Amino acid sequence: MSIPDLNLLITLDVLLAEGSVARAAQRLRLSPSAMSRALARLRATMGDPLLVRAGRGLVPTPRALELRERVSQLVQDAESVLRPAEKLDLKHLVRIFTLRTSEGFVENFGPGLIARVGAEAPGVRLCFIQKVNRDSTSLRDGIVDLETGVVGKTTSPEVRTQALFHDRFIGVVRIGHPLSQGEITPSRYATGRHICISRRGIAQGPIDEALKPLGLEREIVTIVGGFSTALALARASDLIASVPERHTGNLRAGMYSFPLPISTPDITVSLLWHPRVDADPAHRWLRGCVRDVCADNSPIQ
Repeated sequence: MSIPDLNLLITLDVLLAEGSVARAAQRLRLSPSAMSRALARLRATMGDPLLVRAGRGLVPTPRALELRERVSQLVQDAESVLRPAEKLDLKHLVRIFTLRTSEGFVENFGPGLIARVGAEAPGVRLCFIQKVNRDSTSLRDGIVDLETGVVGKTTSPEVRTQALFHDRFIGVVRIGHPLSQGEITPSRYATGRHICISRRGIAQGPIDEALKPLGLEREIVTIVGGFSTALALARASDLIASVPERHTGNLRAGMYSFPLPISTPDITVSLLWHPRVDADPAHRWLRGCVRDVCADNSPIQ
C-alpha cells in the first residue's frame, strides 16, 4: 500500500478555510503556482474538484463542504499530538481570552471572575463581547474562547457544554409602582403594561404560554432586544419587565422585584467551548474559574 502524503491534509484544511488559492498560498508562505499544483494533487488524490470557479472566486463542492469540519479537526488533533506537553505556569501566563456572554453575565459575575483571574494569572486579560445570537461559528473559528448561554436547538452539536447555574424569570418594576404593594395575582400581573424582550422581535414567549390556560393575556407595549434596555424602561415608567433573576441582579438595583404569580420553566445557563481547546491547560483553568465564580455567587434577591 502506498503511504498517503499527510501534508496534503494541512494544505486542504487551509484551502477550505480560505476558499482562495492566493490567500491559502500566503497563509502557508507558498507561491500561488505552488499552491495551484498542490490543489491539483488534492483533486487527483481525492477524485473531486474541491473548489470550482464561480465568477471571480471559488466555491467549495458538496464533497469539500462535507469534509471541511472533519479535516480541520484532524489537523488540530495532529498539532495537539505533536505539541510538547508543558506544565501550566499561571504566574507567567500571558494570554487574552475572549468570552461571549449573554446580557447581564458580566455585570453580575464579571467582577468576581476578573479578580480571580488577576490573582492567579496576572498576565491574563479577559475580553468580554456581547452575545447577539446562538451561532457557534465564532467558537469553531477560534474568535471566541468561551461562551455562556442557554443551550438550544441551534447550538452546534460538536460544542462542549457544562451547566453553570439555573435561573428563573421574575417581575421588576420601579419603586412605588402599584405592583410594589399588595398581593400580586396572575390577573394583576397580566393587566399591567409589559415590556417584551426578544432579540428576534417576537411578542410571545413562555410567560404568555403560562397565562393562556388562565384565560389571561399580557398587554405588550413595546419589544426590546435586551434585559438592560427593558429594566431602564421599567425604571423610568410604569412598565413591567420580566427578566432572569441571577442574570440581572446588579442591573435591578433600586427597583422592586417579585416572583411571577405563574409557573414558567426555569432556564439553565451553561458554559460552551469548542472541543479543539478541551485539553488546553490554560483554557481548562479558565473554565474552572468561571464555574467556581458562578457557584460562589448565590442567587440575588
